Amino acid sequence: MNTVATSQRDALTRFGHALSDVTRTQVLLRLRSGGAFPSELADAIGVSRQTLSNHLACLRGCGLVVAVPEGRRSRYELADKRIGHALDDLLGLVLAVDPDCCDDSATTGCC
Repeated sequence: MNTVATSQRDALTRFGHALSDVTRTQVLLRLRSGGAFPSELADAIGVSRQTLSNHLACLRGCGLVVAVPEGRRSRYELADKRIGHALDDLLGLVLAVDPDCCDDSATTGCC
């Protein structure tokens, strides 16, 4: 396998790994609209701050989010705005293929 194909495969594998967990997926979906502090994300998603910290470390390791220092705290945001566009496109595709997969999207705005 050539180097380009390997790097593309690895990039998609990292993205798939990030989306394979519901908490990480929720973090990525929430960060589409802008940065947030870990405590805000933990409260909004309904997980402990330690759990969220572990998932943020994974997302940083995958290169999908970055920590932006703000005083003594760090705000998290998507590493590139195209990640948000990719999530929107992927979500649109999934809903086009299987519109019944997300019954709550119209009422909760989850998708």
